[in-house]
Amino acid sequence: MASSSLTERTAQDVMHSRYVTTDATAIIVDRRDEKDELGLVLASDIAKKVLAVNRSADRVSLYEIMSKPIISVRPEMNIRYCARLFAQFGLSQAPVVDAKHSVIGIIDYPRLVIGWETN
Repeated sequence: MASSSLTERTAQDVMHSRYVTTDATAIIVDRRDEKDELGLVLASDIAKKVLAVNRSADRVSLYEIMSKPIISVRPEMNIRYCARLFAQFGLSQAPVVDAKHSVIGIIDYPRLVIGWETN
């Protein structure tokens, strides 16, 4: 890969690289510094904003198609409130961020339902 930072990588780099596995549905773009915010690129973003409109994947940067800033959840958030947050803002998934603003995972509807059923 020629690009050094994740925000400079193209959609093609992401689709054909070690940064995305076949079961991945999201890419979290890290902060550039402590004043920056996280970004998020969903597989659906690449499909809708690159593939569907016949854009050249090697000419589209993640910065162009990512959502930023994003809504994140705390690890201790009750799953019912998390589900309400998803419904209220039309989210399908969100990063889980600890008190030090580090991403520790991703939560989505299937994980919410599994978590709710096991409690």
